[in-house]
Amino acid sequence: MKQSPFLYVAITTLLLVTITIMSAMGFPFNWVFYLTVIGQIFIVIMVYKVLTDNYTTSKTFEHFYEDRPIEPVEVRAENEKFR
Repeated sequence: MKQSPFLYVAITTLLLVTITIMSAMGFPFNWVFYLTVIGQIFIVIMVYKVLTDNYTTSKTFEHFYEDRPIEPVEVRAENEKFR
């Protein structure tokens, strides 16, 4: 079974939010530093997994957002002879 890259995005996000909370709460520097290094490695892995994912879609920019589709707008000029 193929894994979705969203798992890597969720793990990386959770790790980096944890680092932010730990640094704000005054955890020891070495914990925050090592987790930051691990977080940077996870970011590289996440970007690789997202970019190499075999995801295809039939949507184009004309479809805009899926939750709020828009119809193409046709603009007509009343007077085509401007000058």
